[in-house]
Amino acid sequence: MANYLDFEKGLAELQGKAEELRALARQSPELDVAGEAEALDARATAMLAELYEDLTPWRKCQVARHPERPHASDYVEALFTEYTPLAGDRNFAEDHAVIGGLARFGDRPVVVVGHEKGRDTKTRLERNFGMARPEGYRKAVRLMQLADRFGLPVVTLVDTPGAYPGKGAEERGQAEAIARATQMCLALRVPLVTVVIGEGGSGGAVAFATANRVVMLEHAVYSVISPEGCASILWKNAEKMREAATALRLTAQDLLRLGVCDEVVEEPVGGAQRDPKAAIAAVGAALETALEELGKLGPEAVRKARREKFVAMGSHGLS
Repeated sequence: MANYLDFEKGLAELQGKAEELRALARQSPELDVAGEAEALDARATAMLAELYEDLTPWRKCQVARHPERPHASDYVEALFTEYTPLAGDRNFAEDHAVIGGLARFGDRPVVVVGHEKGRDTKTRLERNFGMARPEGYRKAVRLMQLADRFGLPVVTLVDTPGAYPGKGAEERGQAEAIARATQMCLALRVPLVTVVIGEGGSGGAVAFATANRVVMLEHAVYSVISPEGCASILWKNAEKMREAATALRLTAQDLLRLGVCDEVVEEPVGGAQRDPKAAIAAVGAALETALEELGKLGPEAVRKARREKFVAMGSHGLS
């Protein structure tokens, strides 16, 4: 059963009516309702295109959080071969909110790291809804160090509401772990390419996304705080999240203009969740181009270019 967002209710009704007609035809073959069902399908297709033609920032947040969007594990399975996962931070524990390991992207050996949210109640709890603890960031640092040692490009897949703010995480040095991961990103002498595939939340995302190239899917978002959190602080009312989403400039399109994002990858009509294969293929093409371009730079040049990019950040402005 399809999972519809609240602004897609009209679409759900049209597609539901079309399916009801088909079910009726299956029960009573003598009924000729194919034409009516096709007409409803056509109306639904037009409505879908219209809904997604100009999404508001808040609606983009909803799409970015859609539970059926492709997850990091889907991208790893579809785009990489010979994937060998590595676990643990060699200090405290394994963090299932962060996946990563050695793999091949085409003929190119790489290290891939990503946030994983989980698909159902059981796996979401296991993955802590994609919110990494300190050990997750320390695992990522371990993998990046491995990549640097062997000259392997790093690909990170960002999809997190933010780092986990729990008491245990704070006791184990959450802020320090995020800072170390960000520092490691800047120190790498190998290409680092980040793809924001859903949510890019606060320092939990920055720790993976201080990259040579930051690619965002069309309906992904990337911000210092969630719209709900921002609204609670500024307006003392979480229901002001729509206004907060607009003020945060968190869409891929805004961030491209600001220079935070380097490329926006177009999604299938209706979002990546409606055609995961096409969305994943588009990300693969963007990764191929980025890695090819960055592969022409030497170790010091690739590190220098990354640092200069972040030093210059903030000089861009919205027109």
